[in-house]
Amino acid sequence: MRTNYRRREKRPYYILNERIQASTFRLIDDKGKQISILSRQEALNLSREKGLDLVLINIRTNPAVVKLIDFKKFLYQEKKKLKEARKGIKKNIIKNIKLSLFIGKGDLDRLIKKTQEFLNNGHQVRIGLLLRGREVGKKPLAFDLVNQFIKSIGEVSISMPPKIQGRVIIAVIGRKK
Repeated sequence: MRTNYRRREKRPYYILNERIQASTFRLIDDKGKQISILSRQEALNLSREKGLDLVLINIRTNPAVVKLIDFKKFLYQEKKKLKEARKGIKKNIIKNIKLSLFIGKGDLDRLIKKTQEFLNNGHQVRIGLLLRGREVGKKPLAFDLVNQFIKSIGEVSISMPPKIQGRVIIAVIGRKK
């Protein structure tokens, strides 16, 4: 039986309001200006009065630094920033194309078009040719087929030239930059 473990993102942990253990605070308002140094009870009363939350920023300083913010709005903005940062990251996906030694002309043309489509979308393509049974004795013919396939695609950069791994000939190509 296989269990499916999902990777969870580590979320930052914030200490809020009454959970802050320090006795005095250096209070910063929601605009980033320092208000003053207050006792714990005065700071909590001020936060309730304004309808905002006290969030612990730094406990290692003396006195501890807390900020008055609308916590739900803050979390929303942080989530939005994280989402915006992820937009720029493009995952490098490798698409697979499987060939056989005695492939027909129509199938070969279809796979060439599909490979060109993958490359135009910015993906890398792994070309694999599995040698079955007596086809293992025809390795030079298989290498010629893979090289011919790569040449027929057009201008590409070869990340990994055709090489044999067991009974499979593998090559990885990408779009020419």
